[in-house]
Amino acid sequence: MEKAAVSASSKASEPSPPFKLLLSCPAGLSPSQVSVVFDEAYDRIRHPDTYLENSIAEIWDQRVQINKSLFNGTKFRYGGNVLLHGDGPNQVSRVCLRLGLTDYRTFMGTNLNPLWEKFLLPSEDDSICCQHTSSPLGNGAIVETCDNKIIVLRRSINVGEFPGHFVFPGGHPEPQEIGITSHQYAKDLTESELINQKVSQEMFDSIIREVVEEIGVPAASLHNRRFIGISRRELNVRPAAFFFIKCSLESKEIQKLYLSAQDGYESTQLYAVSVTDLGNMASNMPGCHQGGLALYKLMVEALTIT
Repeated sequence: MEKAAVSASSKASEPSPPFKLLLSCPAGLSPSQVSVVFDEAYDRIRHPDTYLENSIAEIWDQRVQINKSLFNGTKFRYGGNVLLHGDGPNQVSRVCLRLGLTDYRTFMGTNLNPLWEKFLLPSEDDSICCQHTSSPLGNGAIVETCDNKIIVLRRSINVGEFPGHFVFPGGHPEPQEIGITSHQYAKDLTESELINQKVSQEMFDSIIREVVEEIGVPAASLHNRRFIGISRRELNVRPAAFFFIKCSLESKEIQKLYLSAQDGYESTQLYAVSVTDLGNMASNMPGCHQGGLALYKLMVEALTIT
């Protein structure tokens, strides 16, 4: 995993996959190779159609009436990426992620809106195509056990998105974890750079936190975090960053720890499967997680070649 070969999108195929690979890093990137620019320039742009904009509040109000426990938390918004390459032959590739700020209310009113396709613009440039959507950046982890199994969860029927589907452990990097509630804080360039560093660190910290909370393993058992890319599902254009993580525990140990996982209520069962079995489960995964599997396969292929 010394060099990171990076490609911008998935190859066209028949039939079209339910995902698009916005960024593929088959060799995996360490925390030092992933930077972030957090700026309001990457926030969502309001749609000029007043009817569409008004539907955001209407949908949220309807959902709150049905479910009083809904919380409008802030999320990082994916606004694109820039590939950075070193000058010398031994310099590895790096990635800079462009992130803005959004919230759950806007996510429900744009990406999860029945009219979500009307928020999109006809452009091959993903940042332009999705400039009117909330597009919160989720995350997912390909967790490999010491007995070479991959961890997969079946989502509860009570969750808001894709109930009953197979998923990799994950969730979101959280602005609140590092004290971000708005863009009104960076007073100078130095402070902005410190915020960018904190957001970049949260990208890697959050995926460990999600794995610990969802499957119950101790954080100390998770190591070799590598960022392997970003997948976006075609259905409501939801993006997610994926990571490869090694776990020092055997799958049987993880099965036992899962029974007392903090966020175990979000899923109904944990599976520790082979790569072959994982492929058979893919058709019952959300598109962004099918993309996560594709990113993992690209990583495996890259390791095989080297």
